[in-house]
Amino acid sequence: MKDIFTGKVVWITGASSGIGEALVKAFAAAGSRVIASSNNPSGLERVAGECAAMKGSVALVPFDLEDTTGIEEKAREVAEREGRIDMLLNIGGISQRALLKDTPLWLDRKIMEINYFGTIALTKAVLPHMISGGGGHIAATSSISGRFGFPMRSAYSASKQALHGFFETLLIEHRNDNIRVSVLIPGRVQTAISLHALTSDGKEHGKMDDGQKGGVTTEKAAEQIIRGLQRNKREILVGSTELLMLKIRKYLPSLFFRIAGRIKPM
Repeated sequence: MKDIFTGKVVWITGASSGIGEALVKAFAAAGSRVIASSNNPSGLERVAGECAAMKGSVALVPFDLEDTTGIEEKAREVAEREGRIDMLLNIGGISQRALLKDTPLWLDRKIMEINYFGTIALTKAVLPHMISGGGGHIAATSSISGRFGFPMRSAYSASKQALHGFFETLLIEHRNDNIRVSVLIPGRVQTAISLHALTSDGKEHGKMDDGQKGGVTTEKAAEQIIRGLQRNKREILVGSTELLMLKIRKYLPSLFFRIAGRIKPM
């Protein structure tokens, strides 16, 4: 890994916790010049401090995916300061724990603003700098429920499914510009995503899902992602046995809907 990523400029969102934090530490340890972003400045400071102890290079660019005002300027500043942007890993996002019938439209819009528009805004801001620099690698984080519907995830699932269409188009349109594209598809990972998931009133769920507790660690998830990036995989599966649901949905759709229909809303 060190030979591949040493000296590379890698921008990671969602960098103050979970998979994003694990990726920051992994790339910093590999000798990359990491740009770490999230809406939690104190969390970013903690992560940067831990990387500094490992002699890792981490620069902080805090911003909120829900408010991308000035994102083009941030991308320009990073590109000018670092000389280039080799990789953009869109990890940041938010989940949902509410039935469709109880989800007000403003909450659908909020989740879409963070997960979809925030992600593509940064991607569009970084893309010209990658093209002018001779290419780069862009990744976006979907989910297994970005491939199928799932109870209490209507807006979340929709926002993640939208990313597939955008990033597949990005790959097709800019292949000749040496732009590589990967979509990350996590299943169960031991992160705080369910704790911060939004309920029907917009408040945090505040609970760790039972299935998530038994998921892979963030360090294992980062390993799987990095291995997929090294191989330039268009879709990178992250997780364990729960990923079988993707094959069930594809090859045995009737069975999938029976299984999903038995899931009790939390």
